[in-house]
Amino acid sequence: MAGHCCSAPKTGIDDTPAGRRYRKALWVALIINAGMFIIELSAGFGANSVSLLADAIDFFGDAANYLVSLVVLSMGLAWRARVAWLKGLTMVVFGVGVLGHAVWSFFYGQTPEAMVMTGIGFLALIANVVVAYMLYRFRNGDSDMRSVWLCSRNDAIGNVAVILAALGVFGTGAAWPDLIVASIMAVLALHSGVSILRHAKQDIQSGESQADAHGHHHSH
Repeated sequence: MAGHCCSAPKTGIDDTPAGRRYRKALWVALIINAGMFIIELSAGFGANSVSLLADAIDFFGDAANYLVSLVVLSMGLAWRARVAWLKGLTMVVFGVGVLGHAVWSFFYGQTPEAMVMTGIGFLALIANVVVAYMLYRFRNGDSDMRSVWLCSRNDAIGNVAVILAALGVFGTGAAWPDLIVASIMAVLALHSGVSILRHAKQDIQSGESQADAHGHHHSH
């Protein structure tokens, strides 16, 4: 899901026509993902759907990636890594929260509203396809940009899983299809969050040691 498959590009955004187009595409991608995060979060609570909440984490992770790309690319590695660490931590907290909510819903929750799940699932799928199409043009920019295609594909799989969960809820009249999909997605988000934390920690250390070496070099 929104893991290291869609980590922010590491190269600076050049002030060229292509660079400006890329920056614009990133802004649109950021707005779409942030908007879908808010929509899925509120729809998840409103429709008692834990899988919608789990999918919202995905949009949060992607929005955070695009924000990192836009804001801190000009900064050093250590600062980029600190922002990534914060993102990883937030994803872990969200993942634990969704798993906890899934357990609570298993015992006390109501059956989710399948129609809302289906509608929001399709809306999320369209959002991911639009972002993927927009950023697909820049896939040859660098290795990280190419990975955005992979990321969008994984996100679309998540959206399809929500739609399948909705059909399961509709067919069985029970909440378990929603809870199973939610738990799988929350575990994937946790896995992504932990790996982001691990990579960020390494980058912070290497960024700081680079800065130390640089400062040491200048003091001579």
